Amino acid sequence: MFPESEVNRLVRLLADSLVIRIAGAALLACASLPAPAAGPAGAEGYPARPVRVIVPFAAGGVADALPRLVGQKLAEQWGRPVVIDNKPGAAGNIGMEAAARAPADGYTLALAPAGNLTVNPILFPKLGFEVKDLVPVTLLATSPNVLVVNPGLPAHTLKALVEYARAHPGELNFASPGNGSGAHLAGELLNLEAGIKTVHVPYNGIATALNDVLGGQVQMVFAGVSSVLQHIRSGKLVAVAVAGPHRLAQLPGVPTVAESYPGFDVTSWYGLVAPKGTPEAVVRKWQADAAAVLRQPEVREKLLGLGLEPVGSTPEAFARTISSETLKWRAIVHRAKIQPLQS
Repeated sequence: MFPESEVNRLVRLLADSLVIRIAGAALLACASLPAPAAGPAGAEGYPARPVRVIVPFAAGGVADALPRLVGQKLAEQWGRPVVIDNKPGAAGNIGMEAAARAPADGYTLALAPAGNLTVNPILFPKLGFEVKDLVPVTLLATSPNVLVVNPGLPAHTLKALVEYARAHPGELNFASPGNGSGAHLAGELLNLEAGIKTVHVPYNGIATALNDVLGGQVQMVFAGVSSVLQHIRSGKLVAVAVAGPHRLAQLPGVPTVAESYPGFDVTSWYGLVAPKGTPEAVVRKWQADAAAVLRQPEVREKLLGLGLEPVGSTPEAFARTISSETLKWRAIVHRAKIQPLQS
């Protein structure tokens, strides 16, 4: 039998060896960086102080609740605070710029909604950051969108809606929480795929957009299922179609747009990014620990209740998502002739 101190030493050596092997594959965005010097695994002792996660929107809503929940669980595990820093403004661009310019020491990350990494760089010609200034960490969750209409509109199915729009070109309006938002692009994509013309009405946030759809001032909107489910169940809104690739468990009888127009997919998502140059081992630790949190039954249940589907992908997989989504939206922006926006 080994003495207890010798057993502990061997366990530590085996653990260090395992972490070194896991951290061996380089991230695409960090491949040229020298190995971090914080210990053999690069992340030993991390975090040694509070970690900040920038959220590029105001407190409240799904984009704020997701990092708070994950951050709370990580703080409990690490014994260090994970501080949520809300920096709203300019369609999320202010917060993303702050993240890109933060020290690359592993103590600042940012929640990155889909639009801020794929659409805004296309639509905003004068951003204060570039996507290459940020390192993909993990895709935390996706959020399916639903096309809903005011019940006063005499078209309660996608087929009926398209037929009505064709018979009344330019008369139907669709709301969105702002120019360049996922809801805006979803409406423009439906116009392209269905060969119809509906008019975009931008608002300053999804709450005001929904209020006008509920009141009948605007006829329809693409919105996250969590935002509209209670209104659908109460009959105040009618669910016409799901904008993602699959039907939803909450709305099993509602078809997808893709069932009529193959390939149609406007799914919101939220990822974590870090400033370029962040030590690779720290990025790996964040991904692994966040993914483990997302697998916890309690966390999954809470996120599903918010209309979110947990993911926890690798940095490489998240990088591929960013790349493919950017190519998709660039083509759609070009086809829809959407003009560049002011920051």
